[in-house]
Amino acid sequence: MSGPLKACIRLVVPAGKAAPSPKIGQALGSLGVNMMQFCKKFNAQTSDYAPGIPLRVKLSAFKDGTFSLTTRAPVTSWYIKEAAGVEKGANRPGHEIVGAIHVKQIYEIAKIKLQENERPNVTLESVCRTISANCKTMGIRVDATRNIT
Repeated sequence: MSGPLKACIRLVVPAGKAAPSPKIGQALGSLGVNMMQFCKKFNAQTSDYAPGIPLRVKLSAFKDGTFSLTTRAPVTSWYIKEAAGVEKGANRPGHEIVGAIHVKQIYEIAKIKLQENERPNVTLESVCRTISANCKTMGIRVDATRNIT
């Protein structure tokens, strides 16, 4: 990091699959950030993740053309869809159910979200409640009785 901050942007990029594309180019071009340098740095940082996981990226561009990037875990809805085995949520949440998720899976997602450490005073219970509410808005039933494998 060097020089004064020019801008800070947020992107969602698949892990290990950053490539020069219009979506990334439009975001980085106006900031004067070299797209190939971003792709190489991002792919190197995300080599530990399974390819294709949509990671959130916070990119800080500086006036001298350099940049720094911070990768964060995927959004909660991605974890919920993966756990429930669905591609997308319900078109009419509250009226239709597209899948089910077990309470243990919510607990595991909550543990991952707590590791991000954005809000240090938040309890595991409150994160679990938030994820349960997220499930409801996606049309996914929270089930405490079914067996998970």
